[in-house]
Amino acid sequence: MPENDLDTYCAANEQRHVDELIEFLRIPSISADPAHAADVRRNAEYLAEAARKAGFHHAEIIETAGHPAVYAERLVDPKLPTALIYGHHDVQPVDPLNEWRTSPFEPEVRDGNLYGRGAVDDKGQVWMHLKAVESVLAVRGELPLNLKLIVEGEEESGSVHFEEIVDAEQARLRADILVVSDTSIVAPGIPSLCTGLRGLAGVQVQVQGPALDLHSGRFGGDVANPIASLAEILASLHDPVTRRVRVPGFYDDVREPSADERALFASVPFDVDEFRAEAGDVPATIGEAGWTDRERLWARPTLEFNGIWGGYSGPGQKTIIPATAGAKITCRLVPNQDPQHIAELVRDAVLAAAPIGVTVTANAVGGGRPVVTSIDHPAVQAASRAMESVFGITPALTREGGSIPPVESFARVMGLQAVLVGLGLPDDQIHAPNEKFTLDMYFKGIRVLGRLWDELAVALRTS
Repeated sequence: MPENDLDTYCAANEQRHVDELIEFLRIPSISADPAHAADVRRNAEYLAEAARKAGFHHAEIIETAGHPAVYAERLVDPKLPTALIYGHHDVQPVDPLNEWRTSPFEPEVRDGNLYGRGAVDDKGQVWMHLKAVESVLAVRGELPLNLKLIVEGEEESGSVHFEEIVDAEQARLRADILVVSDTSIVAPGIPSLCTGLRGLAGVQVQVQGPALDLHSGRFGGDVANPIASLAEILASLHDPVTRRVRVPGFYDDVREPSADERALFASVPFDVDEFRAEAGDVPATIGEAGWTDRERLWARPTLEFNGIWGGYSGPGQKTIIPATAGAKITCRLVPNQDPQHIAELVRDAVLAAAPIGVTVTANAVGGGRPVVTSIDHPAVQAASRAMESVFGITPALTREGGSIPPVESFARVMGLQAVLVGLGLPDDQIHAPNEKFTLDMYFKGIRVLGRLWDELAVALRTS
């Protein structure tokens, strides 16, 4: 397929591609809110019909005990390689509503950006795939490989039932590579491909002191304070100088990044001042000693405190020793770390640090494993060529500090590796008011994916 034919078709249909996405974004598919259950279903039905119109031979709703998913396929020839696209059609809640410049479900184009909930996460990026299929079929008449699509309706509420789909539908979902567009590039002029995601594990801690809140004048100094005990426990989990996690065994299985990987990370542009501004104008970056900011985000495990509670937090004073205090802990994990094992190590460290005078309980919750696709994988190289042909420069190869649990599910259950071809930008305000998708990235994404199918067809056939 001549590149100029695809580019010509895409350019001629840009406005229609935006208008269609706007209609998709109007549906308030908030999976976490039961009041929007009917909207999530309507959204799935809309997407299935759109997939058929784009050129998938078959599209259907897959029911779950929660919200429905959409499956579609265009099977060209069993001898050809097969790519499976994953995405999600549900969106985050919109609160705080008063911070939106325009209604989150009345999308608006301003200054080259499309604003609306789900614009980039992930409805807009799913829509890129449909428009790429449409565009290739329009200029060529057929795809160069078999293509399957699975789009779930619960990613923003924990993908509660998605692994059940993977288990039950392994035969239909079988493919040579997983393609995911739910990530960002480094910057508008710096394309990038994500090759790794960190895993996740968690622990919830509860500290019980007296049976009820006590008067601090009568009992203070003689009865252990659960908040003070909790603070002591939490402080014990990091070295105050090196900021390394002080949980015995925490680093035992960590696969250290190689010298080549560290050099690759260092080659990706990073502006610490921009990063600090993105983080809310924090005064400095901090973390584990001996590693750069990028390395700490992409290749090092962490232990974070996500929430803490206990005592009185209303106006004025209430001089008590509270009966209880608690905290939530999560760990981001890197290759070779097992989520359940790490959660149990942290739980054990919490219990070992419990001071006298209180009763401490801790529940370990294993999450998703980290996933990394080799930078030498044929699909990564194919995606790199496709992106370079559109952007004009070779994309950086990056990792993400966060997790996409379904990607881990595919890797663990089906042994399916992933290439993450996302076209979001760091300032897209995902999960926040005024979420946007920069239209230049949307248009480039359609063209990148149109080229990707050609590149994958060759790379996977010869690998």
